[in-house]
Amino acid sequence: MNHLGTITLAAMALPFLGITLPSGDALGQEKSHKEQLVGSWEYVSIDTIRPDGTRVPSYGPNPRGLATFGSDGRYVLLIARADLPKFASGKRIEGTPEEYKAVVQGSNAHFGRYTVDEAGKTLTFHIDTSTFPNWNGIEQNRPFTLAGDEMRWSNPASSGTGSPSEVVLRRAKTP
Repeated sequence: MNHLGTITLAAMALPFLGITLPSGDALGQEKSHKEQLVGSWEYVSIDTIRPDGTRVPSYGPNPRGLATFGSDGRYVLLIARADLPKFASGKRIEGTPEEYKAVVQGSNAHFGRYTVDEAGKTLTFHIDTSTFPNWNGIEQNRPFTLAGDEMRWSNPASSGTGSPSEVVLRRAKTP
């Protein structure tokens, strides 16, 4: 039997011996940015960037939130300050003006569809509905980076101040 026939026969026998060859990903084919994005991400920080370059935590030092990106192109984002006050009434529709103000200034959420420009490394939110109604029905582009379990994107004009901001998230771990 020639050398090529021996290699072919050996390759055909491997599955029967319980040995498999690495898949395309393991052979160096990297996943697309959209494929890497799919899943749930926890907020690490959201900083407003002032004109002098200093950073201010937009949702406090320990923001709480989740960003989930589905393989079907749908997403949902929710972010809130960790120190939001509880409503004294115990009822969401019976808050005081101060409690409502704290919630509006200390949280944001939106959902819709998303697309990824692989070449431009841009994430576009096609916002269906937001807790900030001015964003309903619009598109927003975010330059982003993915490095392992960390994702970052920048926003040229945040809903709170209109100033640029940077968002840092880490992939959510299953408990």
